[in-house]
Amino acid sequence: MYFFLLNLSLLNLGTISTTVPKAMANSLWDTRAISYTGCASQVFFFFFLMPADFSLLTVMAHDRYIAICQPLHYGTLLGSRACVHMAAAAWGSGFLHAVLHTANTFSIPLCQGNALDQFFCEIPQILKLSCSDAYLREVGPIILSCFLVFGCFVFIVLSYVQIFRAVLRIPSEQGRHKAFSMCLPHLTVVSLFVSTGLFAHMKPPSISFPSLDLVVAVLYSVVPPSANPIIYSMRNQELKDAVWKLMTGGFLEVIHCPSSAPYHL
Repeated sequence: MYFFLLNLSLLNLGTISTTVPKAMANSLWDTRAISYTGCASQVFFFFFLMPADFSLLTVMAHDRYIAICQPLHYGTLLGSRACVHMAAAAWGSGFLHAVLHTANTFSIPLCQGNALDQFFCEIPQILKLSCSDAYLREVGPIILSCFLVFGCFVFIVLSYVQIFRAVLRIPSEQGRHKAFSMCLPHLTVVSLFVSTGLFAHMKPPSISFPSLDLVVAVLYSVVPPSANPIIYSMRNQELKDAVWKLMTGGFLEVIHCPSSAPYHL
């Protein structure tokens, strides 16, 4: 599990680093410019890391399924070599996804200006600048991506159906609670990822306007990668105790500070 969490953390860090630093720099320098190469790089890395993230979440669902439904075979079915192969498959699927979309998107001529209504280079916004005939060239890769995402989603749902059936058969309440606590962070992350992504790409065109598109883009491109480390970290009891001690310790220290104590400036 921790091996997969390491990979997930690297993917989340890469996703944030792809869009946020450039947006912050543009905001600080009061500019909206990005080079053509920089835009292509953003598209490549964003569509490399986000699909790899979802693929890794699919692999982690399988990991939770083996851990709960077949615990005695966990070491055999998910040894170090199998974990490395599954993580490599997740990274590889993201890379192929990025190559396909980047090559198709930037081979399309742009004939309707060069201004994007977004804080990063997003493929739907780039396609709005293309000629109507060339736009159809990206339909094939988009449909392929939809099938891959749908396949991963179905695999996750089926895994959790089996997990919940196995958990409900556990006789002790403590055992059921422990099993659910193992799955809750992953289920929360998947729900956040899927809900924001669906809302961003399947909202009706009638409610699409620049300010809403900007908010939705932040929701699906920034919020899930930022929230994932927090969600998984809060499962660690030592970390929760440290945060609680930090929050309450400083407060108590101020309360019990003697009134005659000098201030140090």
